[in-house]
This record gives sequence, C-alpha cells and structure tokens, in this order.
Amino acid sequence: MSANTTKPAPGRTGPVPGAPLLEVDDLFVEFRTRDGVAKVLNGVSYRVEAGETLAVLGESGSGKSVTAQTIMGILDMPPGVITGGEIRFHGENLLRASTNRRREVRGSGIAMIFQDALSALNPVFTVGFQIEEQLRVRRGMSRKDARKRAIELLDLVKIPNPKGRVRQYPHEFSGGMRQRAMIAMSLALDPEMLIADEPTTALDVTVQAQIMDLLKEIQVERHMGLILITHDLGVVAEVADRIAVMYAGRIVEQSDAISLYRRPGHPYTQALLDSLPRLDLKGTELNTIKGLPPSLINIPSGCPFHPRCPRVQDVCKTEVPAQHRPAPGRLSACHFAEELLSGE
Repeated sequence: MSANTTKPAPGRTGPVPGAPLLEVDDLFVEFRTRDGVAKVLNGVSYRVEAGETLAVLGESGSGKSVTAQTIMGILDMPPGVITGGEIRFHGENLLRASTNRRREVRGSGIAMIFQDALSALNPVFTVGFQIEEQLRVRRGMSRKDARKRAIELLDLVKIPNPKGRVRQYPHEFSGGMRQRAMIAMSLALDPEMLIADEPTTALDVTVQAQIMDLLKEIQVERHMGLILITHDLGVVAEVADRIAVMYAGRIVEQSDAISLYRRPGHPYTQALLDSLPRLDLKGTELNTIKGLPPSLINIPSGCPFHPRCPRVQDVCKTEVPAQHRPAPGRLSACHFAEELLSGE
C-alpha cells in the first residue's frame, strides 16, 4: 500500500462502532536516502483502549517517534514512505482517509506532546497566542473566548499566574513550564488519544515526576488513551498499564507492566532492566548493553539483537524470530521466550 495517497478508501469510511480507540496494525515505514533504504518500521502492531496507558520503550533509533509521527500524519515525505500496514482510529483507517479528514482527527482526536518543547513552541509568538490560534481556527472561538480558554488550560496544567503567563514568550518559561504549556496546547481541542514523546527529556528528576503525575491525573480525569514514548524504564514503572519494547523497528515484547518488570520475555528487555541504577547495588559499576543499535540500512540477519545478545544461539543468527505468545497476555519475538519466562 502506498503511503503517499490522500484519497479516501472506497466504500464506507468513518468510525466503526465498538472498535478499539487506536490500532496500529503491521506498519512498515522506509526512509529512502542517498546511502540506501533505511527500514525504520518493520511490522509494528499495538492497540490502545480509552483510559489505557501504553508505554513504548527502546533505545534512540528504534522507531518509537517515527511510529508516533506516522500516527499523527506528520511523517516527512520524502524521505519517509509508508509501505504497508494500517492505522485505525475508532476502526477508521487513517492512512486511507482524505487530507481534510486527517486534519480533522489531528488535534481533536489524537494530539501529541513533542519531546523538545523549546523547539516545538514558536519563539516569536506568546504561549497564549499559540494555544488560542487553534481554538479560533478549529473551534471558531472569538479572541476573547479563546484567551479565556487558554488561561483555563494553563491553570489546568498548574502553571502559576496563568493570566500573566499567557502573555509571555516561550523563552520566559522554565523547561518544566514549557512542557506544561505543550501539554495545555495538546489538550486544547479535547483529544481522545494523547501521544507523549519523551515528555520528561532534559528535565530534572523532581520535575519529571511532576510532569508524569500531571499526565496521569489528566488522563484519568478525561479517560483518554495515552501512549508514552520513552527510553527510561524507571519513568513508566508507576504509570503504564502495558509496555511495548521496540528494537530495530520491531516490537520485540509486549506485556502488562507488572509481568514485564517481574520477568521479561526478551533478552533486550532484560538488558534494559539490568542497566537501571539500583540502591542495593550502590558502589558497583552499572551494567550496559554491549555494542550499538544496528544500522537500519543494513539490519543483521536473523534476530536483529543477536550481535549484542548474551543468550545468542546459532538459530538467532539465521532465523528472524516470529512474534508469538509464550504465555497469556505476553508477546515476544525471541526464539527462547518460553525459557526466559520459566527462568531457565
């Protein structure tokens, strides 16, 4: 299926009653560059229900943000090209929706918080103006009503003195306050699904906890679906219902959060957990994952993780492990997932 088309699908379009809030189904994305074709996403699938939090984990370059950009319809084309799969919102395949329909869903149906608020916010306009603009354009509000609503949103995300702050520029906000302003912007059109792309990047630990608590509070209050993209397992430990772990453009493991932390079903997940600092190991050297993530232009044969895997066997070097269910509610792309879960 070509990703570049903006023609609607033939037949009935629109939401399907009873369908999950969001489904990403067997999604493939390539970046066609001078150096070659980078296979950035290789069959990514997950789903999110209303009120549920899915954390998507993985090292930089694993495809987490590209998946989010594809869902939002903001993937750069070229060089990005969607070569297969579907993205369904309430059962409607957004990849085959018209440009106007995608624009309608973006913001009011699915909204996104970008990881670098300083870059995402326009430095030449006040924070208030940037929140108000979408309210005037998309909701037809007057300037007065839009300003009132912008102040309410800044107050909702716990920015002190929202009436004064609404007139200030992004550079006058601290890092944590800019991230709160980004959250306010994303909530302006009352979305049903929120994608937070590393919302705590470059923030100190205290502010990270405040932002995560704020996101959880708003999600529960509005019964939104939430996709939390991060590389930090420690950040999501208390907020995620389910976790999807990505490596080299694939989902290598999916599980409920408690089961995954208790016993991972993929060596890569285990390696991520082992690299977390622990109070009971004070004074010891931190564990690291040997080697580097693979080049997406030249992904290794077999399991992409095999050059770095401490449990590698001959089969790992030649056969790509299929995603299977080694236990109820668990999904793993490892030849030896059953042994991992059994503790062998």
